Amino acid sequence: MPKQKTHKGLAKRVKITASGKVKSKGAFGGHLMSTKNAKRRRRITSPSIMNSASAKTAKIKLGK
Repeated sequence: MPKQKTHKGLAKRVKITASGKVKSKGAFGGHLMSTKNAKRRRRITSPSIMNSASAKTAKIKLGK
């Protein structure tokens, strides 16, 4: 029986925490930062925890 391969694109973008949550970078931080206020920029740059539905899919793709 073949093994499930790790999705390498996703593996480079997310980390699994010790408690099993999936941590990822926030969206909307790639460009056009001058129009966003400082509070919003800080919130974008900090890593966020994925919601449970997305995290479940991510864990399957990572083989966890």
